[in-house]
Amino acid sequence: MPKTKILWLSCIACNGNTHSFFNYPHLEKFLEDFEFIYHPVINSEYSLEEVVSKDLPCELLLIEGSISQDLKRANKSLVEIIQNYSKRVKKIVTVGTCASFGGIFNESDYEDVSGLHFKNKECVERFKDIKEKSISISGCPIHPEVLVNTLYGIKKDLTLKLDEYLRPKEYFAYTVHNGCVRNEYFEYKIDNHKFGSLEGCMFYDHGCQAPFTHGSCNKILWNEVNSKTRSGLPCMGCTEPDFPRGNFYETKKNMGIPESLPVGVNKRSYLTLAGITKAFTIERLEKKLLDD
Repeated sequence: MPKTKILWLSCIACNGNTHSFFNYPHLEKFLEDFEFIYHPVINSEYSLEEVVSKDLPCELLLIEGSISQDLKRANKSLVEIIQNYSKRVKKIVTVGTCASFGGIFNESDYEDVSGLHFKNKECVERFKDIKEKSISISGCPIHPEVLVNTLYGIKKDLTLKLDEYLRPKEYFAYTVHNGCVRNEYFEYKIDNHKFGSLEGCMFYDHGCQAPFTHGSCNKILWNEVNSKTRSGLPCMGCTEPDFPRGNFYETKKNMGIPESLPVGVNKRSYLTLAGITKAFTIERLEKKLLDD
């Protein structure tokens, strides 16, 4: 099977998604099946000037970073470059939360900064004619395996079911809470956590957003070994349209109730469940896991 040609464009970005992609454990095998006609960081077949001045053949357009009408590359509007190549490629993939939703750059003074199709949760009309070709891989940074597996799905002409934000349901139908090794602490409302420790849930006091953040971080481990919550840090909700959400290490509460509840749980149900589980005292869960 011939290699699939990729054009990777960098917009307003920190290159964090690029570096995450480079940590894909099987990158050599990936490069046997795909090639970059242009990438802003690695040596590529063509220069950026050639990308802009010519209509180069490619099948996938990958966009990293937030988009602004004023942004230029090689003296040409980036919006025009995207519009030009979007007509030629098989699929367009937004790489990261900035490209998908605008991300942290939505906080800038430039009102037209956004993702390709969304500004936070609101639809953007600028590229609506290419929306049916687009797939969003959100994350700050993206999970490299989610990106690569999606690209292979496109290469093999698989049907990828997408959610309302164009994210593949295969990876974003779950919450990060799904597969978390701290779920037993969550169930019994035990938040005796200290950052970096193995014990305790981080949802109730330490700002963990895993129960209402869509992603597969605890199902497909980073570097095949770890995740934020496994290593003792709270999920920051980086795949969601409204990322970033204020203080990452503190749970906002109203009268002792977390302001944001797990997906699909209303406050009345939460209070009922919390009242029942708080009645339990489980000595095993109050101890250090590795102590004698």
